[in-house]
Amino acid sequence: MARLSTDRMLALPSSDAREGYVRWSPTRSLWISGMTVCAVVLAPLYVTPGAVVLWLCTSAVTLCLGHSIGLHRLLIHRSLDAPRWFERVLAYLGTLVGMAGPLGMVRLHDTRDWAQRQSECHDLHAHRASLLRDAWWQMHCRLDLAHPPQFNLEPRLRDDKVLRFLERTWMAQQLPWAILFLWVGGLPWLIWGIPVRVAVGVTGHWLVGHITHRRGPQGWSIDGVAVQGHDLSAAALITFGEAWHGNHHAWPDSARLGVEPGQHDPGWWVLLALRRAGLVWALKEPGMLTPRPGLRRAR
Repeated sequence: MARLSTDRMLALPSSDAREGYVRWSPTRSLWISGMTVCAVVLAPLYVTPGAVVLWLCTSAVTLCLGHSIGLHRLLIHRSLDAPRWFERVLAYLGTLVGMAGPLGMVRLHDTRDWAQRQSECHDLHAHRASLLRDAWWQMHCRLDLAHPPQFNLEPRLRDDKVLRFLERTWMAQQLPWAILFLWVGGLPWLIWGIPVRVAVGVTGHWLVGHITHRRGPQGWSIDGVAVQGHDLSAAALITFGEAWHGNHHAWPDSARLGVEPGQHDPGWWVLLALRRAGLVWALKEPGMLTPRPGLRRAR
């Protein structure tokens, strides 16, 4: 049986999702600040059609194949299976998004997911702060819980030498592509292919998370939890289905996020194509899963 993402978090008698301290994370903050400043200042000066196309294409590949499919649906939720080599390729593409290393992403996600499943949790994990404060907290800080649960990463991920290498070097993974883009397309390709892509991807990921944890339509709700998920249909295509966050809260281990009729899920479409090519299999859908405790229709 595939391991569920929630199996990694062991709640101790003292574990508490509410009490914690938000601290500035210098490395993370300087990373995203540097990328954002470069994007805002330099992108208008070095904009060309080729550079914009490069940004669009590299963003689509890294966000869809890398983040949505590789890190979120595969490594974190195990909602599908894939050969080990292909799993590593997808994790590499997810690392290029520039949020964190693959193992760090698993830990960040599972800690937040555990907190949101409790009856109460800290405002950072619930995105309850104002827009600007939440942006600061989520992209420049870390939350140190006073009494966290125990995180147990399964050996398949913990002992994978490729994933551990990517975890140690996730920022440096941009360098080979930066050199290639500079060589092929000069400064426009470098600026749009690295800092613009990273800044827009990371900021967009935070913004969608901020909105979909606070308000919006819900097809489902879960009784007794601190945070509900909401859907943001306007962002469904550009997030490759990730904006169906109400569905994701309802069926977290489903590989299909757009589960209702008319809900566009490009990540699912890509998975179907990969399945036909024999690169993935055992795609989970809601009908194959046990409903979460407290799950009910919201309308």
